[in-house]
Amino acid sequence: MAKEIENPCISLCQLSGELCVSCGRTKADIRGWKRMKRPEKMAAAKRAEVRLKGLKQKARP
Repeated sequence: MAKEIENPCISLCQLSGELCVSCGRTKADIRGWKRMKRPEKMAAAKRAEVRLKGLKQKARP
């Protein structure tokens, strides 16, 4: 069986609109995580990673 995709949640939920600024996932990604198949989880985790990098770059002075 294929390895499970690790949930990007870090248990510090901080929602700003439709986005959690702690893990980078959207509300839709968070709600649907358990029902997602492996490829969907991989894509959601990758999008979250990209969003977090963008947020960190914006936060730099």
